[in-house]
Amino acid sequence: MFKKNKTGGLTFIAQGTKLTGDIQFTDESLISGELQGTILSTSNINIELDGFVEGELQCVELRVSGSFKGKLNCNKLNITSTGRVDGEVNCQSMEIFEGGQFIGMRVRESTELLSSSYAKPESVKQLEESNLVS
Repeated sequence: MFKKNKTGGLTFIAQGTKLTGDIQFTDESLISGELQGTILSTSNINIELDGFVEGELQCVELRVSGSFKGKLNCNKLNITSTGRVDGEVNCQSMEIFEGGQFIGMRVRESTELLSSSYAKPESVKQLEESNLVS
């Protein structure tokens, strides 16, 4: 009678939470706290108004209402009116709303985000091979 919906989960990093290191997400993520390090996602990431991410980030789509600083590799970047992105960005599409800030440079070639000692998860390798994330 009822069908199970195959929807992914949601990861929420609450305000006041700080995570540091190599972080991997497989589902959509909302960041209201602070992340520092190498972040890999096979889905979308939303940095909320109070959120701050610093380091190397690879995801499908990034929406920034808070702050991002570092190297970014994604398909689509959306900087809202309160968002700030500072660093090196490789993306297919970029949208900046009035008031949003982009400080840094946009590159067309894929940036090497990961050190050779860090193994990529299989799901990220599959995304790269299918050209969803360059």
